[in-house]
Amino acid sequence: MRKNHFKIIALAFALQIVSPDAGGRAVAQAGKSAYPAMAPLDQYLIADEKSEIALARSAAPGSISDGAEVMVLGREGYKTAAKGTNGFLCIVERSWAQSTNQAEFWNPKMRAPHCFNPQATRSFAPIYLMKTRLVLAGKSKAEIAQAIAMALDKKELPALEPGAMAYMMSKQQYLNDRDKSWHSHTMFFSPGDMTKSWAADDPNSPVNVANAPEERVTILLVLADKWSDGSAAPSNMP
Repeated sequence: MRKNHFKIIALAFALQIVSPDAGGRAVAQAGKSAYPAMAPLDQYLIADEKSEIALARSAAPGSISDGAEVMVLGREGYKTAAKGTNGFLCIVERSWAQSTNQAEFWNPKMRAPHCFNPQATRSFAPIYLMKTRLVLAGKSKAEIAQAIAMALDKKELPALEPGAMAYMMSKQQYLNDRDKSWHSHTMFFSPGDMTKSWAADDPNSPVNVANAPEERVTILLVLADKWSDGSAAPSNMP
């Protein structure tokens, strides 16, 4: 059940947070009822802006992230803390990046540094930024899901651009309570469900994907053998 196995990085973008037990059966993320509602906003914020900038930049090697725009989360949403020169966007996503039906949607411990390439910055990151605005406006999970769906239907959110991808290579990432930092990896986004056309998760296929239905994309997952600082990262699956 390799598809379920790869869904443990749900934080990345609205994927289903499950992972296999010793018998290969999908099990729900621990603490299903641990986060029934949003915690006080202060628990999601990082008090020191410089620390959040550094954490955001740790998503990708310095050769990429040093020239990226960096956005940090404040009480009124994300704001640009450092202007970029290469079209990339580095940002630390919070728990509401995942699907609204997931157990850790309100987990205040989650910190997921992403560095989006220009295509994803223009066409995929806006979904998360919109979700953030809805969260800070006090909307319920059902209202958030409905608003995103309507915005996609009405083309108020941009269409996904070809070549959209993101780096997630930070040692400091905290993706969920069960797997915490998981692996250094990159993600490639395609519209719709591309599982069959990629022969994803077929026996011995090197292609692994996870669907993000609320964002209406499929994510191709590629493990990296290094963290963003160049140190070795485990490439084998746990």
